[in-house]
Amino acid sequence: MGGVASSVAARLAFFPPSPPSYTVTADEPGGHLSIPELACGRRDDIDVLRLRTRRGNKIVAVHVRNPRATATLLYSHGNAADIGQMFDLFVQLSTHLRINLMGYDYSGYGQSTGKPTEYNTYADIEAAYNCLKKQYGVADDDLILYGQSVGSGPTLDLASRLPNLRAVVLHSPILSGLRVLYPVKRTYWFDIYKNIDKIGHVNCLILVIHGTSDEVVDCSHGRQLWELSKEKYEPLWLKGGGHSNLEFFPEYIKHLKKFVSTVAKSNSTKNSLASTETKDDQSKQTEIGTSGDIGNARKCSEISRKSLDSQITKPTNVDQPEKSRMSVDTKKRKVLLWR
Repeated sequence: MGGVASSVAARLAFFPPSPPSYTVTADEPGGHLSIPELACGRRDDIDVLRLRTRRGNKIVAVHVRNPRATATLLYSHGNAADIGQMFDLFVQLSTHLRINLMGYDYSGYGQSTGKPTEYNTYADIEAAYNCLKKQYGVADDDLILYGQSVGSGPTLDLASRLPNLRAVVLHSPILSGLRVLYPVKRTYWFDIYKNIDKIGHVNCLILVIHGTSDEVVDCSHGRQLWELSKEKYEPLWLKGGGHSNLEFFPEYIKHLKKFVSTVAKSNSTKNSLASTETKDDQSKQTEIGTSGDIGNARKCSEISRKSLDSQITKPTNVDQPEKSRMSVDTKKRKVLLWR
C-alpha cells in the first residue's frame, strides 16, 4: 500500500498553473525586479525578490509593506495557484489587517526554479523566513505564519521549530496527505505533510478557518487540528464554504482582523511584563551589590562569564527529509466582497 499511496499522493499533490500567470523582469543596470502583469510597477511599498533555497532552487517572492503594520504575515498558498494569482489578495490583506505580507512561490511554481516536492517546500518557506529576518529585520514574535490547504504543511513544519512566533493561521488545512485520500487512523512512514503529528509542537496561538462544505479537504481535518492545538483561538467554521472560496465570505476578514488585533495586544502585554521583570531583576542585583561582599561578587562574576562561554555551541542540523504531498485548489480568483 505504501508505494501505491505515495505515488497517488505525489500525482495529486501539485498543480502549478501552466503557463505561469506572471513573468519577472529586471531593470538595467540596477537589476530591480518587477512583475509586468501586476499593478505593482515601481511602487515603493512592494518588492519582488528572488531567493535561493538551501536545496539550490531560486524562488520568487513578493513583499508588501504597510506603513501602519503591527505584524508581518508569511503566506504559503494552495497547490493550484501562484503569486501572480494571489497578488490581489496579498495587497488586500495587507491593507485591511494593517500588516506587512510576504508571499512566495514553491519550487517549480510560477517563475521559481526546480521541481515541486514536499521537502522542497520546507526549504522554500525557510528561504522566505530567513529573508524576512535578515533583509526586513522581522523578529519571530512579530511574525504570523499563514498556511492555506497544502500550504499548511510547510507552515506547520516551520512553526513547530520556532518557539517564539506570534501566531499561526491554518486555512482549509490538511491532517496529512494520505488522510485526504484515505480515512487512516495512524501515520505511516510514507505519508506526506504529517501536520497531525507536528501541530502539538507549535507553542503560539493558532486560528483555524475551514468551510463546512469543503469538497476537497473535509472540514474534519480543520476541526481535529484545532482540537490538537496547544494554544487555541476561536475557530471560524464557514457554513457552506468550499475549499477555495473562503476569502469571499465577509466573516473571513472580520475574524482575521479580530485575531490579528488580539495577538498584537497579547504580544504587547508579554513585552510589558518582560520589561517589568527585567527592571525588578536589575533592582535586586543593585541591592545585592551594595550590601554584599564585593570580593565575592567579583568571583561570582568571573565564574558566571566562564559558565556562559562554555554554553555557546554551534546549532545542530534539524534538516530531516520526509516524502511527498497533497490537496487541490481552484485556479480562479474572484472579486473580494470586503474590499
